[in-house]
Amino acid sequence: MQSHYPLIIVGGGPIGLACGIEAQKAGIESLIIEKGTIVNSLFNYPRNMTFFSSSERLELDDIPFVSINSKPNRNEALEYYRRIADVKKLNIHLFEKIESIQKSDSGIFNIISDKSNYTANNVIIATGFYDLPYLLNVPGEALPKVKHYYDDPHMYAFQKVVVVGAMNSAVDAALETWRKGADVTMVIRGSEIGTRVKYWVKPDIENRIKEGSIKAYFNSEIVKIEKDSVEISTPEGPLTLPNDWVLALTGYQPNIEFLRNTGIRLSDDEQLKPEYNETTYETNIKGLYVAGVVCGGMDTHSYFIENSREHAKAIVRSIVMNNE
Repeated sequence: MQSHYPLIIVGGGPIGLACGIEAQKAGIESLIIEKGTIVNSLFNYPRNMTFFSSSERLELDDIPFVSINSKPNRNEALEYYRRIADVKKLNIHLFEKIESIQKSDSGIFNIISDKSNYTANNVIIATGFYDLPYLLNVPGEALPKVKHYYDDPHMYAFQKVVVVGAMNSAVDAALETWRKGADVTMVIRGSEIGTRVKYWVKPDIENRIKEGSIKAYFNSEIVKIEKDSVEISTPEGPLTLPNDWVLALTGYQPNIEFLRNTGIRLSDDEQLKPEYNETTYETNIKGLYVAGVVCGGMDTHSYFIENSREHAKAIVRSIVMNNE
């Protein structure tokens, strides 16, 4: 098995695929290494999820993304990016986790995965942010009834479900499980539904809360999870709710420790943004680049597929120029 590549791309999401396509067009041999399945983050999205973006804003390399509706859904996106990887014949290793990336004194990167070792002249980290959920850090969070990822609403039919959070994932889960017959209660730390919730969904959840179909406790938090109940703190005092499932959909974060361990410098504020050239996306380590959502550090709402696709072109252009 070949172990040295001019370019290794860590992450097989849409931006990782875009980087592979641009490298291919520039005649640079590359390997994409993904710890899960192809576009793993999208695969872990809720089964019925609809994107905020229109299909043309999710396209790669001007290859048309045809969707039945104006906003594509998860299954359509999986089909599109799977077809991209197949048609472009991208070199991808799936279900292989990168454990470390270190640059040697000779200028070559040593990459160790849980399956093999590699060397590369250049490395792009395009790992996204959907792998590490924000934890509640309360007693009982490890119980099987607690889920940090939401999949299919049918599982929760006729069950008492507590949904934690007020952004898109939490709102979608609350509405979908309620429509399948679940008794839904939302526990929300803030005073309102999130401002970034999809504009066609926000009135729906607000109306369901207003009419009492979905119960909501604002300015409240879960303090303890038991087998058959949850304890929450509310402005009116503590409350115990009978409960079957807890969907803790409070957001996700990039693997900051992985970035730090590569030697990438991070900002000293709460965003922990990696240091990189705004034009080339090259970090403080020559030949090591970041692309996509990971560029924002803990600020995971700055970069999306539609405004990160161009990272691939800029990075490959930089690699080509450095090789001249």
